[in-house]
Amino acid sequence: MSTEYRGPTTSNDPTDDEPTIGRLIADTTRDVSLLVRNEIELAKSELKFSVKAGGMGAAFFGAAAFVGVLAIIMLSISLAYFLWWIGFHPALAFLTIFGLYLVIAGILAFVGLKKVKQVHAPEQTIAAVKSNKQVLKRG
Repeated sequence: MSTEYRGPTTSNDPTDDEPTIGRLIADTTRDVSLLVRNEIELAKSELKFSVKAGGMGAAFFGAAAFVGVLAIIMLSISLAYFLWWIGFHPALAFLTIFGLYLVIAGILAFVGLKKVKQVHAPEQTIAAVKSNKQVLKRG
């Protein structure tokens, strides 16, 4: 058994250790798919935590709003009794507070209506969507 040196061997045989282009594309596709799946899982886990925290925050805001409404009711009754204490008839005192709230509601509705009228359609987006639609129809 002789072991003589025959020089470097070059072979175009795809069974060598070098991966083929098809193999590289398949590996890349698999890796990108795995990366996207992992990113989606990460986003899901982060969002699950964020949604839970956001839900708790919304619940506390709801509770705060409820207590705030109760406080406004108590303040309204107190103001009506104060008006009665300074000499108003009880019915007139409560109607005065009712009228005050109607004026406040009217002012808020007027300001809200002005703000809503300032809202405009997203014209650039609509134009871009129409343009994309025309391109897709042509092509």
